[in-house]
Amino acid sequence: MTEPPHGAADAAGLPRVHFTAALTRNRPIARRRFFRPEQNFRRGPRINEQIRRSPVRLIDENNQMVGVVAVADAIDRARAAGLDLVEVAAESDPPVCRILDFGKYRYEQSKKDKASRQKSKSSEPKEVRLGRSMKIDPHDVQIRLNQARRFLMEGHKVQIVQNFRGREMAFKERGIERMKDIIQALADISRLEMHPTLNGRRMTMMLAPDRPKIDAVKRRAAEQGIDPLPPPVEIDLADDDFEDDIDDLDGLDAAEDLEVGADDEGHGQR
Repeated sequence: MTEPPHGAADAAGLPRVHFTAALTRNRPIARRRFFRPEQNFRRGPRINEQIRRSPVRLIDENNQMVGVVAVADAIDRARAAGLDLVEVAAESDPPVCRILDFGKYRYEQSKKDKASRQKSKSSEPKEVRLGRSMKIDPHDVQIRLNQARRFLMEGHKVQIVQNFRGREMAFKERGIERMKDIIQALADISRLEMHPTLNGRRMTMMLAPDRPKIDAVKRRAAEQGIDPLPPPVEIDLADDDFEDDIDDLDGLDAAEDLEVGADDEGHGQR
């Protein structure tokens, strides 16, 4: 029995679909595997047979300049000494190669890279905020002061931030006085890099660590056998009169609101 042609209609007039064609159409399409383009994953300098340029300027295992030699002769000389030929300056013409222990060389380079990363990390500035407004407890200010002292002792620059809220903007000089007190409290280990400046409702200043002063503090602490962080300096960073002044202003605002509301009611009754 021959199969009806693909697309022929049956007795009901509906088109017939070939079984194998239906299976092929419903089968998921295989995804083509993605291959990354070849990249140069080499890290570190070239050694021994990886060095492609010849001749090279050779420095022997005793750190003595040998001169310009063929790369094959340099490799043989390194193997005779039981060491490796390392390309230390590939951009030079001819490239500079040294005879040394490559494992020891990589270890020393990793230590240098780690030290440089730690140095760059220790130089990033830190920010210490004195609360969300001028109304901050003296104990909380002292905690932030000690935190700034720790940052300075570790070698970080510290940005001190004082925020103002509401009618506190009428007492900007109190914020300047607080900044001056902090400068005086941290003067034994820091120097003022940026004076207090007001930008909107945010007053900031920058303190930088003073290395000679910090070294002197650490040296005295080591001689006395105490913690290099000195005890907290008790300074009067909060002023009760300031809070009273703010409360008085808030009371005046409330009284003005009541008077305005009473006048509006009187006009409404008229």
